[in-house]
Amino acid sequence: MTEPQTAGPGDGTAVERFIDARARRILQRVPQSRTARWFVEFLVFVLKQGWACVFGAAMLALLFATAVWYPNGAALARNDFVTLAAIAIQILMVALRLETLRELRVIILFHLVGTGMELFKTSVGSWIYEGEGVLHLLNVPLYSGFMYASVGSYLVRVYRLFDLRFERYPRRWITAILAALIYVNFFSHHYIWDARWLLLLAIVAVYGPSMMHVRIFRARLRMPVVVSFVLVALFIWIAENIATWSRAWSYPNQADGWELVSIAKLGSWLLLMIISVVLVAWVYPPRPLDREPSGNGARPRPGH
Repeated sequence: MTEPQTAGPGDGTAVERFIDARARRILQRVPQSRTARWFVEFLVFVLKQGWACVFGAAMLALLFATAVWYPNGAALARNDFVTLAAIAIQILMVALRLETLRELRVIILFHLVGTGMELFKTSVGSWIYEGEGVLHLLNVPLYSGFMYASVGSYLVRVYRLFDLRFERYPRRWITAILAALIYVNFFSHHYIWDARWLLLLAIVAVYGPSMMHVRIFRARLRMPVVVSFVLVALFIWIAENIATWSRAWSYPNQADGWELVSIAKLGSWLLLMIISVVLVAWVYPPRPLDREPSGNGARPRPGH
C-alpha cells in the first residue's frame, strides 16, 4: 500500500478531509503490521460509506420517525412535513458545505427523472402513496423526488470519496443508449412486451468487461463494475423495505398489511442503477486508471 496524494481544498468537503486526516494520524500510531493497517482501512471504508449514505440515511430516518411518532390529525399533513424537512436537509447540506454545488446539479437531475417515473407509475397502479397533503403533484408527494436524489447523492459521493478509476469502461454514448432504453421500458412494459431480461443481459454485455478500482485510504482494491451494481441495488432494496414499512409508499401486495418487498425488485433497482450511473457519468466522466512505465511494461499506479 502506498501513501495517496493529499487532496486539495476543492477535492471534497471538510468532513471528507477530516476522515483522511484522522486515518493518517491513526496509522502513524498503530503497530506497523499488516493486520493493524487493514483494520484502519476497514474503519475508513465504513466511515466513508456512512458519509456517502448521509442524505439517504437522513431520509430513511425521517420516514421512520414520522411513521412512529408523527401525531395523527396534526394541522400539517405528514407528507407535507416530510417534504419540508427533506428540503431543509438539502439546504443545510449545501449551506454547511457538506455537499457541493456540482453534486447538487446531479441531484436535481435525479429529481426530474424520478418524479417523471413516479407520476406515471402511480397512475397505472404500480404503487401508491397514502395520506393527504398540499405539496403533491397529482398523486405523488414531492418528497418522492428526494428518495431518487438520495441515490444520486450516494453515487456522486462514492465517486469522489473512493477516487474511483476504471479499466475498459464502455463508451458513454453506448451507456446513454442503454439507459434510454431502460427508462423507456419502465413505461412501455405496461403496454407491450417487457424487455427487462434482455436489458439485464445488455448490462452484462456492456459493463461486463469493466473493472472498478477503489481507493479506501492507502489501499486500492478492484472489483467488476457489474458486481458493484448488484451490491448497491441490494442495499437500495433493503432501504426500500424500511421505506415501505414506514408507509412512504406501498405496493399492491402490501394493501392489507406490510410484507417484505419481493426480491424480484432487485432487477428493477439494477436497471435503475444504470440510469443513475449514466447521469452521474455525464457530469463526472469516468476516469481511467493512471499508468506509468516500468521495465516490464505499463502497470497501474495506486495513487492519484
